[in-house]
Amino acid sequence: MRLIFAGTPEFAARALSALHDAGHEIVLVLAQPDRPAGRGLKLATGAVKALAEERGLEVFQPASLKDAQVQQRLRALGADLMVVAAYGLILPEPILATARLGAINIHASLLPRWRGAAPIQRAILAGDARTGISIMQMDRGLDTGPILAAEAIPIAGDDTSATLHDKLAELGARLIVRVLAGLERGEFRARPQEDARASYAAKIAKAEAQIDWRETAQTVERKIRAFNPQPGASTATKNTVFKIWRACASTAEGAPGTILEAGPEGIVVACGSGALNIQELQRAGGRRLSAAQFLAGFPLAAGERLEFSVTTPI
Repeated sequence: MRLIFAGTPEFAARALSALHDAGHEIVLVLAQPDRPAGRGLKLATGAVKALAEERGLEVFQPASLKDAQVQQRLRALGADLMVVAAYGLILPEPILATARLGAINIHASLLPRWRGAAPIQRAILAGDARTGISIMQMDRGLDTGPILAAEAIPIAGDDTSATLHDKLAELGARLIVRVLAGLERGEFRARPQEDARASYAAKIAKAEAQIDWRETAQTVERKIRAFNPQPGASTATKNTVFKIWRACASTAEGAPGTILEAGPEGIVVACGSGALNIQELQRAGGRRLSAAQFLAGFPLAAGERLEFSVTTPI
């Protein structure tokens, strides 16, 4: 098939690689404009653009798809289909109708559950037992179009957003190749979503990543996994903010935010119900450390308290 591919980060790059390897003709790759990143705020190239340039594919990075000249350029390509994965820009209706077969999206959830920007994080936060990939025919709504195919995978008890992202990226790459092969043979028929079962995966706000020790240990533990690697679940003590990267829930009890134990095996902090054994953490500007390494440079003791944030103690 003659494809326009639209995507920006690593999740999308894996799909682009699979489609190219499968022999599809990628007539144009759409990616978001390069953005300043890092401490030096140098322009960073996204994974899709980097892969496209490596494979000699044409890359187009418009700031908006609403421009009539942009839309005309895409129509002139005579593409069979547009494939979209984590592109990051809204596709106006004229763009959805650019290709002969319209546009399909690789979405990281089992639609209609978790429509929106952060389906991986929301699935972990909610304690979902499974998630998956949906291949959806795009329409004017937010992830509301009919489903061409979907495949589920379990969410492991130690999955973070990073590990689950990688599993879903691989699944998405395999599934989109299978769907396109089926479309060429006329085998796939889209089925409408059940709107009554829909839930919304809102974009993650940094404030959500601040730990509230009044919540249950299971809730805090899921927050730590969901916000790994971005933005990182945070807490504070002694006017020092640190992020928690790995922890497990326990049945110990105490006043929320109180350190119950602090030693080589972990820093045990009481929650609203149960406690959390922190095993890996990081001070601002530092590197990730085991609990033992952290305590060697920043002593903590039983009876001390951790805060919701630097300015808002529990």
